[in-house]
Amino acid sequence: MNILFIEDDNIETMKLQRTVSKLQTQHNITEAKNGEEALTFLKSEAELPDIIFLDLNMPKMSGIEFLTILKEDEVMRYLPTIILTTSENRADLLECYRIGIAGYILKPLKYEDYESKIRKVFDYWEVNELVKA
Repeated sequence: MNILFIEDDNIETMKLQRTVSKLQTQHNITEAKNGEEALTFLKSEAELPDIIFLDLNMPKMSGIEFLTILKEDEVMRYLPTIILTTSENRADLLECYRIGIAGYILKPLKYEDYESKIRKVFDYWEVNELVKA
């Protein structure tokens, strides 16, 4: 799968790369440090990602601002977007689902728990028909 990972924290980026490297299947990860960088990538000639992992708390453009722009686009609105955040704010969670996310995952403190959650997300999206379409 092609994954767009929108995250400004280098440690979080390394955690995802480490987790994906342990998986049995091959995934291509494109990184963006903020929503503006992600939109530039999505509007380029590059192939669209199969899924997007999105942090909410980022500089320049919040995850919710990015998500709003994404879901207003006729083509990109169908890209499954999974929030990967530390925000336990119920208002954030509800707003993200209202806009149209595919999932909301809290970043756990322990790496083993993080790895378990990410593996489950990949297992699901590897068999989901939307990604195959």
